[in-house]
Amino acid sequence: MKFVQTELQDAYFIDPERMEDERGFFARTWCKHEFENQGLSASLVQCSISFNHKKGTLRGMHFQAIPHEETKLVRVTMGSVHDIIVDLRPTSKTYLKHIGIELNAENRTMIYIPKGFAHGFITLRDNTEIVYQMSEFFTPEAGRGIRWNDPTLKIQWPEQIRIISDRDKHWPDYLSQIAV
Repeated sequence: MKFVQTELQDAYFIDPERMEDERGFFARTWCKHEFENQGLSASLVQCSISFNHKKGTLRGMHFQAIPHEETKLVRVTMGSVHDIIVDLRPTSKTYLKHIGIELNAENRTMIYIPKGFAHGFITLRDNTEIVYQMSEFFTPEAGRGIRWNDPTLKIQWPEQIRIISDRDKHWPDYLSQIAV
């Protein structure tokens, strides 16, 4: 696997290294030793799938509260998304900065999202499937979010939002959550 440090502290893009022949290719998408050699969390306890029928479906921006914060490894197995991560760690040099990347079934790029980040995406194609591997078990009462159009973050979504849940529409702005 090729690990590429992003401009956000501790977040990585990961590309599988393909071994190709006349049949197609084989590539590793997870190796505990390779992650540990990069200094990354190699603890994965849960895996989930998100399937989205329509282009323009927005999910996010989600995170889990302390002490249930989770590291995520995210990849697209069908379709395409514009994936966004936001650094919410107050002690980080990239605090409140965000990046976006297109993840799709063709490029097979993954994004490693460390604990303390919010995550969201918008689908760029119909029938898109995303696979998440997480370091912590989902804890419903620890589930939190930031509104997709939070004025502090100024995220530019590259697609018209056609479908968004009521919950995701009404998350509070981030600064209103930390001012409490």
